[in-house]
Amino acid sequence: METELETTGGPRLFNRELSWLDFNARVLELAEDESTPLLERAKFLAIFSGNLDEFFQVRIAGLKDQVAAGITRRTPDGRTPAQQLIEIRDALEPLLERQEQAFLESLVPALAAEGIVYSDVADLDDEDRKFLDEEFDSRIFPVLTPLAVDPGHPFPYISDLSLNLAVVVRNPDTGDIRFARVKVPSLLPRFVVLPDGERFVPLEQVIGTHLGRLFPGMEIDEQVAFRVTRNADLTLEDEEADDLLAAVEVELRRRRFGRAVRLEIDARMSPEIRDLLVRELEVEEEDVYVHRGPLGLGGLFALVELDRPELKDPVWSPITQLRLAEVDDEPVDMFAELRRGDILVHHPYSSFATSVEEFIRQASVDPQVLAIKLTLYRTSGDSSIIESLIRAAEGGKQVAALVELKARFDEQANIEWARRLEKAGVHVAYGFVDLKIHTKTALVVREEGDRIHRYVHIGTGNYNPKTAKLYEDLGLLSADDVLGSDLSQLFNFLTGYSREVPYQRLLVAPHWLRDSIVELVRNEVAAGPEQGRITMKMNSLVDARLIEELYAASAAGIPVDLIVRGICCLRPGVPGMSETIRVRSIVGRYLEHSRIYRFANGAGPGRAAYYIGSADLMPRNLDRRVEALVSVLDPALQDRLQQVLDVNLADDQHAWVLEPSGRWVRRKGPEGVSTHERLQELALVRAGRRAE
Repeated sequence: METELETTGGPRLFNRELSWLDFNARVLELAEDESTPLLERAKFLAIFSGNLDEFFQVRIAGLKDQVAAGITRRTPDGRTPAQQLIEIRDALEPLLERQEQAFLESLVPALAAEGIVYSDVADLDDEDRKFLDEEFDSRIFPVLTPLAVDPGHPFPYISDLSLNLAVVVRNPDTGDIRFARVKVPSLLPRFVVLPDGERFVPLEQVIGTHLGRLFPGMEIDEQVAFRVTRNADLTLEDEEADDLLAAVEVELRRRRFGRAVRLEIDARMSPEIRDLLVRELEVEEEDVYVHRGPLGLGGLFALVELDRPELKDPVWSPITQLRLAEVDDEPVDMFAELRRGDILVHHPYSSFATSVEEFIRQASVDPQVLAIKLTLYRTSGDSSIIESLIRAAEGGKQVAALVELKARFDEQANIEWARRLEKAGVHVAYGFVDLKIHTKTALVVREEGDRIHRYVHIGTGNYNPKTAKLYEDLGLLSADDVLGSDLSQLFNFLTGYSREVPYQRLLVAPHWLRDSIVELVRNEVAAGPEQGRITMKMNSLVDARLIEELYAASAAGIPVDLIVRGICCLRPGVPGMSETIRVRSIVGRYLEHSRIYRFANGAGPGRAAYYIGSADLMPRNLDRRVEALVSVLDPALQDRLQQVLDVNLADDQHAWVLEPSGRWVRRKGPEGVSTHERLQELALVRAGRRAE
């Protein structure tokens, strides 16, 4: 019997995990690219390292759990969990070698040429050493805790992603040898900056040169760095569903003691110490990764903070759209403006502060506003939106916040927000045990004369002012009655017990989103190759059923353009299967995060339908999350969305194209179209300012 892997001379679907590694390789390529500003290259190396940490904490950990449980079920691309782990290791090794080369052989010399020197303690002069002595005594020594290992002291617990020194000490009188572990404090900067402000030394080297202070009277035979990664995913049991807040708190405590899934070690580590760590941490040899350079390059984010603007991307200040600009130094009346028509915001090109944050702020102080409802997936410590919700509740308004406690790695922060909001009188709901609330939606209910009006925001990104400056996202602000009704239904579903809820302008997961997209794709097939066309922009494309629908559309001759930043399991350009499908990825200054779905005949023959929202085309988004896409009806706003798609498709500076073989190839062309620069120029034009 012919398998999926044997059809079309190659895999019908690409593997999810290997495709993610391909995405991270594109991030690494930006760190290697000498045309990227120098400190931005350091940033991309930090992102690459941080991405890998999470990949091991979640994806590798999950595969290891499956292997331990004896699961051999194959993924849609035909691989067992054990096969995936082997292939991931094979794919990782050349990437890690490239990472080390990019740092040691390219970035370090280039930084040194600019006066930013990665220094080794052994190469410093007496004055520098005196500074490090003082730094160690005043800031580092007080927070260090050496932990010995001997018959009276068992091997210590090594926490997730902690950087440590393995130390071998010798008693000069007895000759006894002992092992000790010193944790490098995570609260301190990863690198110590010397007084000139432009040379930096790894923190573990500073600690290593002062070990005599920690082990007085002992001789140091060996000291070498290591780092441990643990399973950090949450697993909530059904019986814990009665109190989701308590269940998540329990799981956060368990996370600290998750199984070790990766051991990173310095290449200078002796075989004896390596064997000890492998044994005590209960990892396999294939879980050990050896590094020539410093461990945990996520710490390079600190370099980006250096005051060297000439080594960074030019500063971009988000633009306030003309319709939202102040009049005579007074904020525009958001509600009056929205009654005039919908507004589309595009971050970071459009200001988040003067659009979304201002919308919620005005609602919080407006005496005519009766209620505010909002979903919180991830936010930040300086979010004015939290303050606005608290102000509104304390002012007597009905305020409901849907806080997603299971937002990965933001669980603790979200618990703190939830408690603070509850204390202020906000009605806080935590959603469902089996579904994450991933929608980005806000609803404002306002009394105007003898009528109740509803105002909404539906976006593709989180209510987070920090990421709004780094992530590319879209949002629709509207006073449309139908959309207000839809959003009221959605919030009732989220806070109540209803399950079959009808919507007119929203496509909502997990109930109807996949089927709705299937219908829209088939509608393009029915329109025929002369009229039909599908264009989609998303973070990831994994769902096997929707991929098969796109294959069917291609077999019918329908042109399909896919802009997929991250994972793409679809195999494009295969004759008879996907030859009309083109796939590209934009990776650059801003993280492409928005989702746009365009169907040339989705609103009727010859009338295109555009949707934006929170959902990628992945099983988790379609089946295990509450997601919402909204149809954008205003022709002028549809033109804006088409402009975004056109710029993405024209990019020949930050675009990679997926070949049928699965290889991603960067396209550097003569037109010089950079998505991020071009969209900045268009934002300036819309604001009535000259693009510099």
